[in-house]
Amino acid sequence: MTTLLPGVSARRVPTSRLTVNVLSVDDRQDGPAVLFVHGNVSSSLFWQQTMLDLGGPYRPLAVDLRGFGDTDPEPVDATRGVRDYADDLGALIEALGVAPVHLVGWSLGGGVVLQYLLDRADAVASTTLVGPVSPYGFGGTRGTDGELCHPSGAGSGGGTANPEFVQRLREGDRGDESVLSPRQVLLAHYVKPPHVPEHLDILVESMLSTRIGSDHYPGTSTTTDAWPGLAPGDSGVLNTMAPTYLRLDGLPAIDPKPPILWIRGAEDVIVSDTSLYDLAYLGSIGAAPDWPGEDACPPQPMVAQTRSVLDAYAFHDGHYREVVVEDAGHGPHLDQPEVFRETLVMHLEAAPYLR
Repeated sequence: MTTLLPGVSARRVPTSRLTVNVLSVDDRQDGPAVLFVHGNVSSSLFWQQTMLDLGGPYRPLAVDLRGFGDTDPEPVDATRGVRDYADDLGALIEALGVAPVHLVGWSLGGGVVLQYLLDRADAVASTTLVGPVSPYGFGGTRGTDGELCHPSGAGSGGGTANPEFVQRLREGDRGDESVLSPRQVLLAHYVKPPHVPEHLDILVESMLSTRIGSDHYPGTSTTTDAWPGLAPGDSGVLNTMAPTYLRLDGLPAIDPKPPILWIRGAEDVIVSDTSLYDLAYLGSIGAAPDWPGEDACPPQPMVAQTRSVLDAYAFHDGHYREVVVEDAGHGPHLDQPEVFRETLVMHLEAAPYLR
């Protein structure tokens, strides 16, 4: 099927690291660049309608991260956290010559743009985080300072993926007969039910572009004596977000400090203080067996952790704004596209005055 919307074009851009697939809007080839970075089990295709709707003087671009879409499927070294992705992003920004760039990162992509901001704040005009992964990764931490529940990072990494979902991705399942089919996962968790996003079939194709295996999704895993018996491996996408490798709490020290917009859905069940993807939370509600209790392994306060780091950023002369979109799930740009567009444009317009 055709996956590009009318008015959107794709091209593969050679960089110093790999060849990267980039979407652009045909009649918007000039102006300040706004570079959209997708989340896990998705691709740049999730941003097409947002790009077309953006308007204003901006040049919308969207990237496929390695292992997704049509970018080279180079292996992912998770011991670097999300730096493989962030360094790829930097190589693309350099190849396109678009710095200083406005960055918009969703979910995993939020962690990627934060890592790039930590490494190259001078190249960033503004940052927008859309339902971002916690600065302390996904799973295995407690408290707003991201303390490890166990030194191994138990409860995070490649072993936490649902095996049936992984298999259905591998098999290219486009159906809706199972709650673990990509289509049904999207409708249940990427958006707030009963919303059905526009161009649903294209979004499913985007999910199915995810490379499967130890170097990509979900990645490798190891065992540990701590509950639930799973700990991060050293390669693949889920391990890049393991708290043993990902720590993004250095934001208060960067200089300059571009303004940050944090926008999230009020009904997000993926990145949440009560995440349905956090094994500790599932244990606390009886959905994962043998949970050792609150003292040993409490649910990860993902939203509170992000807020704590951004509050510290503001305390040290940075600026951020948190916007909670009602009646929206993990992808507010899908649930409430007009609200998302208006909020983003307001942020982009204000950015030069907030630096």
